[in-house]
Amino acid sequence: MSKVNFRLERALHVALVRRARGANLSLSAFIRQVLEQAVDERKRYVFSSQDEILATTIQILSILATSVGQQSPKTLEQGMAQARSILLERGLLGEADRS
Repeated sequence: MSKVNFRLERALHVALVRRARGANLSLSAFIRQVLEQAVDERKRYVFSSQDEILATTIQILSILATSVGQQSPKTLEQGMAQARSILLERGLLGEADRS
């Protein structure tokens, strides 16, 4: 296996690390897959199935949050606080969302 070294702007590095964590991959594994996509003749997106699962999950959770919020706003508030804590811990919130 060949080894490649290159420099990245900090913002790009942070974004790549965030995407790698979101895909449950190491940064190296994520970048290898992105590079494989770049040379794929079919031009398919490497993480499309995960994106489809994510979109469906977001829709389901949105419906659930709406229902819980109507039944018990306090329960929704507690759940959102827990979710925010988990997202912060995993580095999945942007800079604007950290406050």
